[in-house]
Amino acid sequence: MNLYLRRAAVAAAAVSLAVVLSSCGKTGNTSGTGGVTIGLLLPGAGTPRAEHFDRPLIEKKIKDLCGDCRVEYANAKEDVATQHQQVHSMVTKGVDVLILDPVDAKAARSSVETADHAGIPVVAYDRLARGPISGYVSFDGEKVGEIQGRALLKAMGDKADGGQIVMMNGSPTDPNSAAFKRGALSVLQGKVKIGKAYDTAWWNPENAHINMSGAISALGADNIDGVYSANDGLAGGVISALKAAEVSPLPPVTGQDADITAVQRIVSGEQYMTVYKPFKLEAEAAAEMAVALAQGEQLGDIATDMVDSPTIEDIPAVLLTPISLTADNIKDTVVKDGVYTINQICTPKYKAACERAGLTT
Repeated sequence: MNLYLRRAAVAAAAVSLAVVLSSCGKTGNTSGTGGVTIGLLLPGAGTPRAEHFDRPLIEKKIKDLCGDCRVEYANAKEDVATQHQQVHSMVTKGVDVLILDPVDAKAARSSVETADHAGIPVVAYDRLARGPISGYVSFDGEKVGEIQGRALLKAMGDKADGGQIVMMNGSPTDPNSAAFKRGALSVLQGKVKIGKAYDTAWWNPENAHINMSGAISALGADNIDGVYSANDGLAGGVISALKAAEVSPLPPVTGQDADITAVQRIVSGEQYMTVYKPFKLEAEAAAEMAVALAQGEQLGDIATDMVDSPTIEDIPAVLLTPISLTADNIKDTVVKDGVYTINQICTPKYKAACERAGLTT
């Protein structure tokens, strides 16, 4: 049953039961508790951004759009079974819409189908879950990889032509990882030699450390001219392995997510760059989609793109543009946008480095 027919069936049932719905926003589609309930399911603590940025930003925007809306939140702590149970719990509670950032996009299919069968639309957030998704919000994954690849080549200088790199890709359970990799390879292939490449299970920094240690042993520390790291957590594992092997100077290392520890590593020169994705834009787009769906509205005024998953085509989507962040533009990106303050970045440990980078003036 398509989304329109599901909504029609729900509306007909509501009329037949003489249920009086209270208002929320313009149209007033509400749950049986007298207000809209939106379920928010985030994957866990793999990156700091989920709790520090995504959740509060989504909750604030939902409240701004719909004063009667309530958010039911759950964090899966990176466990597929836990997230599956959380989805079922929210379906049982009768939430009106789900915003789902899946731990494992493929495994999430059954959970999405459960929600769909209950007439609950699902907005896929950051990762494109499989199954009958009603909307999708993320950053263009291939552009992320392209930005990382171009930055790495720039940082490698003369060694960008024929030098050797290690690729520390993301988790194979995350469809974004494949997009990041495609984008990076579109820039790197034919320019550099890829000495070792790894798919890093569950985006685990410890796995990245182990993989990088293996690459150093296999290739030799002096034969690694750069490291493509798909995100900042992996970059931390890569850099710790390089330092443990006493590699000096460190080769340029990429990242993604603009974690504060990564920004500090960039200031200190340990990490070359990260990809900054303005979380506020992503969070607000997801909130707008969720509220619109809860109110029975179409997503045409919100979604500017269409995407396909392995299970469904023409999903209304918002695909945002990421930004390359280096030591040169910290002030103009994460500081300007209010993500971090100078004081948060320039702790006593990084004071001298911040002064050299011009961040304390």
